[in-house]
Formats: sequence, structure tokens, C-alpha cells
Amino acid sequence: MLRPSGASLTATRQPSARADRLRHAGSDARGLRHAESGEGGLRHAELIGWWASERRDLPWRRTRDPWLVLVSEVMLQQTQVDRVLPYFETFAEHWPTPQRCAQAELAEVLAAWQGLGYPRRARNLWRTAAIITEHHDGGVPADLDDLLALPGVGPYTARAVQAFAFGIDTGVVDTNVGRILARWTGRRLAPREAQRIADDVVPEGESWAWNQAMMDLGAQVCTKRDPNCARCPVQPWCAWAGEVLGSEPSGQPDPADRSAGASSRQPPFEGSDRQARGRLLAALSTIDIERAGAASAMDLERDEARAQRLVDELIAEGLITSEGDQLRLG
Repeated sequence: MLRPSGASLTATRQPSARADRLRHAGSDARGLRHAESGEGGLRHAELIGWWASERRDLPWRRTRDPWLVLVSEVMLQQTQVDRVLPYFETFAEHWPTPQRCAQAELAEVLAAWQGLGYPRRARNLWRTAAIITEHHDGGVPADLDDLLALPGVGPYTARAVQAFAFGIDTGVVDTNVGRILARWTGRRLAPREAQRIADDVVPEGESWAWNQAMMDLGAQVCTKRDPNCARCPVQPWCAWAGEVLGSEPSGQPDPADRSAGASSRQPPFEGSDRQARGRLLAALSTIDIERAGAASAMDLERDEARAQRLVDELIAEGLITSEGDQLRLG
């Protein structure tokens, strides 16, 4: 979509005046749109016009298949796009349908997932494939409650499937979108409020493109640590842009900090239980191991008690099984 004739960014940018209106908006779920008083169409044109040339070419954007959309969204949970790319393509090739995934051994799925992290996601996808096959006639459901009932599917993932697979008009609030909404309104948002605003600003019938564009804007322009407000196509509608670009910034903190959807600092990976568990799963993806050798596989020879605790946790989570003294994947 092209930018409307005569709608130059420099001509429309009045961040301070608009910021005042937006700060008073948001007292109800539709505040952001009401504050713009009919300017939503221009904002939409600016964002989609920018996205037309700046969009990221990602393999899961080339399909509307609900199963593959679900797979991509589960993989993207707490994981960067670049890491997901090769895993998604491998998974899609091996298990292109829920039925094919349900027929696989869990050990196969876990082995293919090795290195991506958070292996519970692989187990949940495998269980989800079985549920879809048995209870939804082999098709990923479009209903929100049905999606939320699937293992490992939360509010974000469910709405992402609705928007990106089924074109349902719903807001998809990930870390990037949550940050944008907080800055647009100029204040921290509670999860329910952020979701209401996100739903309200989706242009009717354009949920797929709008949500993808919002995510790319957050990933490339409205970033967490170094937002490029001067480059932002929708800066005129942003309350916080005045703090960044104004001649006399007030020093107000970034409203995105601790707002809905904001990412939290992850504990160090080095030396963590996650690292040790990953080492054992990696070893088991190639060969069964005696329980007595688990500590060595996890590089925890000096902490046998911790090693055995982690083994018990992995067994309880269904990620490994124990047959006598032998441990095996799945």
C-alpha cells in the first residue's frame, strides 16, 4: 500500500500535542483510536507502506497452513528468529501435518529439536498433534478457547494462529508489539488493557499484514535499547517519541519497561540447570546412557545429587524414560 498523496511525515508530525491527547487516551479500551479522531487510516497507510519495503522474508510467512503457523509460533517462544529458521524448515519437511507428527516417536521429535532449547515445547507440539488428530478431525482449531486448551499454547500463540493462519481480526501482543503499544500510549499497560488496545487498532480484514508489520516495526525500529524514532513511520501517533525527539526531554522513563509483553531478563545460561539438562538430552539423542553416567554427560561429576535431581525432573516431564539403569530419549 502506498503512502497517501501529500501525507509527508514532516508535515504531520506534532508529537508533543498528540502526546498530550494520547496520555489522556487509554482510560478505556478504545482510547488510542478515539484520540486519533479519524487518523487511524493514515497511520495504517504509513505503517503498511513502510512494511512493504522493509518486511522480513521469513518462511512461515509464506504459508497460511494452520499447523505450520502453530509450529513456527511455538518455536519462536523465547527464541530469536535466526535460531528458529533452520529448525522450522527441518520440522516442516519431516512433519508437515499434525497426523505425521502424531505418528512419530517422541524421541524423533526431541532429537530434531535438539539445540533449539526449551524441549518441553517439542513435547507439547507432539502432544498437540495427537489432540488435533483425535479431537479436531486433523485440523488446527480456529476457536480461541480450543487453541488455549492445547498443550503449551498461551494467549499470544493462540491469537497468532488466529491472525496468521485464519485471518481473524485480533491483536497479537508479543514483546515487540507490547513495547510499541506502551510507547504509543505513553504509559505502562496491564496485559488485558494491552490486548484490548491491540484488538481495537487492527484494521478490519487486515489482521495478517497489520500484526506482521507491527512485529517488524518493533524488531527493526522501535527496539528496546535503541529506538530509531526519526525513522519510525508512525512516530506522529506516538506519545513517547516526544521524549526522544523533543528539544527538552523530561527524562521520563520508557513506558515499555515492565509493561505488558515486555521481556524479562533471563538468568545466565552458563552453569544453569537448563545447560546441564540440554547436555544430557543432546547425549541421549545419539545413544542410551546408564543412569550412573548422567552426571558425566551433564558435566556435573562433582554434584551427583544435582545430576540425579535433573534426571528425575526430565523423567517426570516425559522428556526421557528410564528402563532399569538405562536412560533414553522420549
